[in-house]
Amino acid sequence: MTTEQVRWPTFIVYGIAIIGSVYGGSIPMTLMKKGMQVYQARMAAMFIIALFPLTVLSTQYFGNVGHFGKMASVLAVAIICIGAAAHQAWSANLFTTVSDMFPKKSVGSVTGIGAMAGGLGGVIVQKLAGTLTDAFKENPQTAYLFMFIVCAVSYLIAWGIMKALVPQHKPITDL
Repeated sequence: MTTEQVRWPTFIVYGIAIIGSVYGGSIPMTLMKKGMQVYQARMAAMFIIALFPLTVLSTQYFGNVGHFGKMASVLAVAIICIGAAAHQAWSANLFTTVSDMFPKKSVGSVTGIGAMAGGLGGVIVQKLAGTLTDAFKENPQTAYLFMFIVCAVSYLIAWGIMKALVPQHKPITDL
C-alpha cells in the first residue's frame, strides 16, 4: 500500500475516534439526568460502549473484495471507525471512573497504575500479534481473526472484571 492509500482511511478513523471520545463521555451524564446514580450510570454506559467493539468481528467479512467489490475497503474502515470510537468512549469513561471512586489526592496514582497496566497490556498484545502472524504465515487472515476477537471482547471482559471488583459503589475516602 502507498502512503496515499493509507492516509485518508487513517485520518477518518482518528477523526471518528475523537467523536467517540467526546460523545462517550456524555452518555453517563444523560443517564444521570434520568435519575441514575453516578456509578450505575457510568457502568451502564461502559457496558453499552463495550458492545460496540463486537462489530469489529465483521471487519474481515465486510472487507472482503469478493463479496463487496470496491466498497469492501470503505466498509472495513467504517467498522474499524466504530471500534475506534468505542475505544475512545470507553477511555473517557474509564479515566473518569477513577475520579468517581477515589479521593482527589489519589487519582493521579491510581491513574498511573492503570496506565502502567495498559502499557503492559500493549506489550502483550503486540507480542501476541507477532506470534500469531508467525504462526499463520500461510493464512494471515486467521491471525487477523484472532486479533479482532481479542479486540472485540476485551472491553466486555474488562467491564466484567470491574463489576466483580466493585459490585457496589462506595467512594474510598482514606488513602
